[in-house]
Amino acid sequence: MWRGGATAASAARALRSRMLGDPIHHPSTAILPIPSARAACSAPSAVSPAPIVAEAAAASVAVSSGARSASDVLRHYGSCYWELSKARLSALVVATSGAGYVLGSGSIVDIAGLCYTCTGTMMVAASANTLNQVFEIKNDAKMKRTMRRPLPSGRISPVHAAMWATTVGTAGTALLACKANDLAAGLAASNLILYAFVYTPLKQIHPVNTWVGAVVGAIPPLLGWAAAASEVSVNSMILPAALYFWQLPHFMALAYLCRDDYLAGGYRMLSFADPTGKRTAWVSLRNCLYMLPLGLFAYNWGLTSEWFSFEASLLTTGLAIGALSFVLAPSQKSARRMFHGSLLYLPALMAGLILHRLPNDQKEHNNIHQTSEIAGVLRGAELWDEEERARQKQEDLKHSRRAQSRPPVAYASVAPFPFLPVPVYVSPEAHEL
Repeated sequence: MWRGGATAASAARALRSRMLGDPIHHPSTAILPIPSARAACSAPSAVSPAPIVAEAAAASVAVSSGARSASDVLRHYGSCYWELSKARLSALVVATSGAGYVLGSGSIVDIAGLCYTCTGTMMVAASANTLNQVFEIKNDAKMKRTMRRPLPSGRISPVHAAMWATTVGTAGTALLACKANDLAAGLAASNLILYAFVYTPLKQIHPVNTWVGAVVGAIPPLLGWAAAASEVSVNSMILPAALYFWQLPHFMALAYLCRDDYLAGGYRMLSFADPTGKRTAWVSLRNCLYMLPLGLFAYNWGLTSEWFSFEASLLTTGLAIGALSFVLAPSQKSARRMFHGSLLYLPALMAGLILHRLPNDQKEHNNIHQTSEIAGVLRGAELWDEEERARQKQEDLKHSRRAQSRPPVAYASVAPFPFLPVPVYVSPEAHEL
């Protein structure tokens, strides 16, 4: 019986160990003890840091992607505005306007006024160039030289470009009106209208557009002069005349070099009806010869010293020789040589004008007149103060004389205090009696 009981007991222990698991031999199947409620409440909860790290990484990725997208948008539109404004061409316009401002100034150049004038000119030029491209989207799409511009390539919409042109053009004109004068603002606005609404459509109608474009290019130096001197005189026409005559050989050479491209775009140029190139070359040479006496005029009219007349004659002679070679042998090579020569001619001419310039006599006269007016006003104020002081002195003197000529005093007693004398002024009539 004991043996049977022992056998039953051992069988029960084996079954129990199989069901509960042996923590020593079978640790994975061992049943862990159940903690008490107090231990469960007092023990800190262990949270895995993996979800927090993942959320932080996702947030940083979103921020970086947002910043990257914002910078990409700014870079995209900045590039589009840069190309729409034709920044290099606008910089040339600003340079001519700044040169005109310096020439129109007196012995001292107003740096702040120069900066305002150049900024306003840049904004108006950017507006005009943008409107030019808005009106010529289809034409630019047909030309190899312009088909990658923002509007033909679809990088920006025409409405967006028109809004950009309107905003920057209005702001530039307002800046010139506020910081320069109304004459400069009027010249800027008229040049914008002439370029965008006259020259641009005329390019598809008649070759005379080149001469109209030359007028457009001649106005910026006149604008700068007007901003500095507040007027337009004979001296102010030297640099605009040089710009006008310079543009014709410059663009004639360009039209000859790119005539196939211009023909594909639908533009009417003189070189289309000139297969030999002789007529185009003669127009270039003729306008180069027109520039020869400008240096002498600048010296005779008191704009520059005599050294500039000599330097300008040498520069123009060199450009005329390039045009003459184009006349003698019209070809791509001679046209390209004259085109590159015109690019060197203009900055050299403007540098000579600024280097040898003489102060604007009219500007100096205006400054002297303003100074004399201010001095006259101050002197008048001083004289008025002196007269006022003299009048006040005379009034004080009269009051002192009246006090000295006061009639004598009679003393009388006043009841019920007869011992208190009271002064009574006797009238002049009674005194005389």
